[in-house]
Amino acid sequence: MQALKVVWTVPALILTAFVVVGNVLSIAEATFQEAPEPGFQWKDGAEVYAKVCAFCHEAKVGPTIRGRGLAPAYITFIVRHGNRAMPSFRAAEIDDESLARVAEYVSKAAANQ
Repeated sequence: MQALKVVWTVPALILTAFVVVGNVLSIAEATFQEAPEPGFQWKDGAEVYAKVCAFCHEAKVGPTIRGRGLAPAYITFIVRHGNRAMPSFRAAEIDDESLARVAEYVSKAAANQ
């Protein structure tokens, strides 16, 4: 069995070096970024529900969740972990404070609110 001989040309070495350096810089930049400044804040749980949850839960894609007296802890768990067709939502998509507000809203809202 004959060994495979790799021949490196100068352009190939330069290109490889650029790729390696670029990857290292990208990783370093992602690792050492400063904490983001406070950004968008939802007004209240009703706004979160109207702009995020209602797309499915008011269109009969997902089950009706208002007026059922679901516990806020249960709602929070389902939102973070998903359930069947319901996707999970990461903290980057809905922060913990906003999630707590919408969970409280859904827990106490009447079915027709």
